[in-house]
Amino acid sequence: MADSSRREIEDLVEVLNRYHLTELEFEKKGVRIRIKRDPAPASSPQVDVSKTVEAGSPLERPVPLHSSEPAHFLTVTSPIVGTFYRSPSPDTDPYVEEGDIVKKGQVLCIVEAMKLMNEIEAESDGKVVKILVESTTPVEFGQPLYLIDPLSGS
Repeated sequence: MADSSRREIEDLVEVLNRYHLTELEFEKKGVRIRIKRDPAPASSPQVDVSKTVEAGSPLERPVPLHSSEPAHFLTVTSPIVGTFYRSPSPDTDPYVEEGDIVKKGQVLCIVEAMKLMNEIEAESDGKVVKILVESTTPVEFGQPLYLIDPLSGS
């Protein structure tokens, strides 16, 4: 998650706490954030972030995960909060493996949210350098899922 997005969410949680609200909803540029907590003062807020992916909205961004990784790698991130699946079902092979060459539009994985299966596609040709999440793991909005080397796609 980008630092500015994280700060915006933290600011919303601060507003929720400051005014003793139990629920707050905010939408900006296709991203809807809903923060909800039980009225009990000891409970911490739950954050539900969902994103409406618009045509042409890139799910990949050129951000190195560690300083040792080349800056030209594209990071495929989760557009929603949900459960990450590498394959369409438990008894089938994963969509992609590390080292695979992928084409723009090719399905990389599924993120399930509220019983809806959301296919995450490659936004460009390239080579899968690293798979960053284990299958059946919960993921957050903006969490890195894959590193793609676009220079290796040819």
